[in-house]
Amino acid sequence: MPTALVLFALLAIFVIAAIAKTVRIVPQARAGIVERFGKYKASLPAGLNVVVPFVDKVRYMIDLREQVVSFPPQPVITEDNLVVSIDTVIYFQVTDPVAATYEIANYIQAVEQLTMTTLRNIVGGMDLEETLTSRDAINSRLRGVLDEATGKWGIRVNRVELKGIDPPPSIKDSMEKQMRADRDKRAAILTAEGQRQAAILTAEGSKQSAILNAEGARESQILRAQADREAKILQAQGEGQAIQTVFQAIHDGRPDQSLLAYQYLQMMPKIAEGDANKVWIVPSEIGKALEGLGSTMNSLKGIPDEVEGPRTRVDMGDAAVAASSQSADATLQKAHDEVAAAIAAAEESTRGVGSASAAPTTSAGTAEGDPGEPPAQ
Repeated sequence: MPTALVLFALLAIFVIAAIAKTVRIVPQARAGIVERFGKYKASLPAGLNVVVPFVDKVRYMIDLREQVVSFPPQPVITEDNLVVSIDTVIYFQVTDPVAATYEIANYIQAVEQLTMTTLRNIVGGMDLEETLTSRDAINSRLRGVLDEATGKWGIRVNRVELKGIDPPPSIKDSMEKQMRADRDKRAAILTAEGQRQAAILTAEGSKQSAILNAEGARESQILRAQADREAKILQAQGEGQAIQTVFQAIHDGRPDQSLLAYQYLQMMPKIAEGDANKVWIVPSEIGKALEGLGSTMNSLKGIPDEVEGPRTRVDMGDAAVAASSQSADATLQKAHDEVAAAIAAAEESTRGVGSASAAPTTSAGTAEGDPGEPPAQ
């Protein structure tokens, strides 16, 4: 009885072990390589798989996901004999588990060595400046070489990236000095450009200010000349009206010899006025004037001795006065029009900043050149 139990227990253990050897579970994105008596038999996909126990053996479990491998920095000599340290990152994926298992012993180490040799070959044909600025070109060439070389290993290289390119410390110092000098140069250029623009704007402002001042002085002279002209015109009109009034009064009063002699004597003291008048000459007619004042026996030539009565009033005529006023008004209106045209031309030339027009100059010259022209009578 005990012997039977022992045999039963041994049989159960054998069955359990056989089942364990028969059923194999492969995880997702994995592939199992099965060998029978040391020879490749099959590849197990993901999931539950059954093999022959004690005959078939799952030798390798290959990861089919995309893998990322970072290689340490490697010294590389450029074309201009400078040593730079370059570290790379490789993104690859196993596409054929059988080739990755039996075609290459260690595909990761193989990819690393192939990357280093290819990188030295590519960078060796570039100078330092080109190496630092040609990352994309290096990545493309390196990926092409690796993808072609690893195809027979059942590996596909998806992407290659250069993590860093570190030149020697002395070259770094030189590059920093060059960059600092370039920045100082650009700062000096910008400062000079700013000063140049400021000087240009200042000169332009001074130019416009001088133009505006000249235009203001010109308009002021035009207006002052026009004012003087109008004043003289009004003064001439006043004098003309005063002469007309005196002339009319003389004809209305019909003066005789006595009145003219009296007026003549009243003007005599004015001849002696002034400190500089030390000697003055008495006119020869003063005797006749005195005689005419005392007696009417003697009379001045051209003045009647007796007045026969009031003479008919000399009519200056409203038509003559109106004609004179109309002529003066026309002259003033013409002057106003010329001043308005000159001011408009000055404003137009001011907006043009320096483009002087011939019309304002002609108008201004006309306004300034005729300040004292008398009105038409």
